[in-house]
Amino acid sequence: MPAVRKMLGSATSPYIVSLMRAIETQSVHTIASWATAYACEQLLPIFEAAFAQDARPRQALDAAQAYLRGECKLADAKKSIRTAQTAAQEAAAIPAAQAAARAVFAAASAIHTPTFGLSLAFYGTAALAYARVGLHESAETYDRIAVEECARMEAALRAVSVEDEPNPAKIDWGC
Repeated sequence: MPAVRKMLGSATSPYIVSLMRAIETQSVHTIASWATAYACEQLLPIFEAAFAQDARPRQALDAAQAYLRGECKLADAKKSIRTAQTAAQEAAAIPAAQAAARAVFAAASAIHTPTFGLSLAFYGTAALAYARVGLHESAETYDRIAVEECARMEAALRAVSVEDEPNPAKIDWGC
């Protein structure tokens, strides 16, 4: 059995590069809106299936979305978002849930750091793969799922993308 990885993919994976290029064309607001919506729909249910009583990841996404709507200050949203990171640390016994909480933290953090939109892909694909096939599959199986899930993520981003975005986020991938 291969070791459980915290995340799937690498910065040089073609499907990750494609997602990076799509992210680069959008504003911080669009990136964060996409990331939080995707995390709510696809990843939060994985965490909540394992930890139904732990509302911290949901509250982090709610706070990020409230910030995007102009209903709360960034500092207040950040406080709530940090609690999702703590939830991830505490979910170590269930790798799919832990990866989902990490992905939620990343998605919510995109409100202030748009590069976290890419972290959604790394952690989110791990969460989705582990939730779908468990922890005992080959590396090739996990890589295939990562390719499929990143394609879905990119399609979701492109569906909400602003064509010829006049204010794309200034992104330094640092990789």
